Amino acid sequence: MGINWTRRQLLRLAGTATLSGAMAGALKAEGLGSAGGVTTETTALPYALTRPVHVGEVALRARNITLLKQYYTEMLGLSVITEAADRVTLGADGAPLLTLNSRPDAEPEASGQAGLYHTAFLMPDRADLARWLVHVARSQIPLTGFADHSVSEAVYLTDPEGNGVEVYSDRPQETWLWAGNTVTMGSRELNIDDIFLKTGTRTDRDEYTTAPASLRIGHIHLRVGNLETARAFYAAGLGLDVVAGSDQRGATFLSSGRYHHHIGANIWESQDAGPRQEQMTGLDWFSLHTQDEAILAGRRADLQAKGFAVSAIDGGFEALDPWGTRVRLLRVS
Repeated sequence: MGINWTRRQLLRLAGTATLSGAMAGALKAEGLGSAGGVTTETTALPYALTRPVHVGEVALRARNITLLKQYYTEMLGLSVITEAADRVTLGADGAPLLTLNSRPDAEPEASGQAGLYHTAFLMPDRADLARWLVHVARSQIPLTGFADHSVSEAVYLTDPEGNGVEVYSDRPQETWLWAGNTVTMGSRELNIDDIFLKTGTRTDRDEYTTAPASLRIGHIHLRVGNLETARAFYAAGLGLDVVAGSDQRGATFLSSGRYHHHIGANIWESQDAGPRQEQMTGLDWFSLHTQDEAILAGRRADLQAKGFAVSAIDGGFEALDPWGTRVRLLRVS
């Protein structure tokens, strides 16, 4: 299987014949404007996971837990960490990343709700992304778009219950363009051929058998009802820095330690959304991790001072954002 054939197959999986067509799916996934070898695996964590605060885990409410388990193990190569009749936790190299909570009676999440836009799984490097691209192509796993975001290269999918997924790799952080505290992110066509050529990835066979040991969740993108209200919780309350986006573009991006973003929030489909419905599928909770006890204590005090509901859990606390999304801040070693 040659590189061009693989590229065409990837485009077909995205439901389009051209990269510009695939960009429509990617732009829908991120809402950003245009901007002008041998596989190696390392146990060192990606830059995003070395910041003072970073994303840890995501939990979904699953109508069909067996179907979602199969999807994430086959599509991404996640392994089972723990399993019970009503809950499965999947991860990489023993690190829990995705929990599926069985809700067989849940209603499919209604359009216009606040909640999950996508969970973004961060590959350790470009070669891992290339191997995974060959895997999804040869496995005929549907894609929804591709994009080069300047700071990263991304591929988009939707799981069987409608939850958005991004799989991406970061460009070296020293190549990111900052203007003060604002990072430049855009969306242009992803050069699939270059990914394969520069990494020396074989396209005639599937060499992606399991998730790389240091695969992690790099960021989470949320649907919210109001951007100013979202910043009051995630920036003023949780202490993340606003690093990109604008009200005019309908999205805001926040991070810790000058990452391009750990959390995205948009109103493209959810402007003025009210409280989330517990009986619906979709996002159940997500966690942020820190090693700093002072950050944990400070963020809890800030949220409580601003009137947000906060409750203690093992290792930290859980807070409800303005739409009822459960966010956990945990201290990890």
